[in-house]
Amino acid sequence: MIAVADRIDDRVGEPLAELADCRSQIEEIDLKLITLLAERLALGQRTRVLKQAAGLPILDPQREAQVIRRAVSAARDRGLPIEPVRQIFWHIVGLSRRAQEETA
Repeated sequence: MIAVADRIDDRVGEPLAELADCRSQIEEIDLKLITLLAERLALGQRTRVLKQAAGLPILDPQREAQVIRRAVSAARDRGLPIEPVRQIFWHIVGLSRRAQEETA
């Protein structure tokens, strides 16, 4: 009877161990995403300085649309759902714009 219970525990333990590994990898990716967002916002702040030096406005709707189109194209190429990616990137662009406006 114990041998059967041990085999059941092994079958349950393997998926749980793999689940824990997947969750750990997801947490690592989440931290990388946060790091990349911080880098992107820092570059956004730098672009504010450069835009000011060039006499350009912070808001550049054509550039923002280009960023979104590029993200959607990359998502499509990788088989990702287009609309959620579009929404995520509009949020990212908005964060960058706000970072530029707040430091202006």
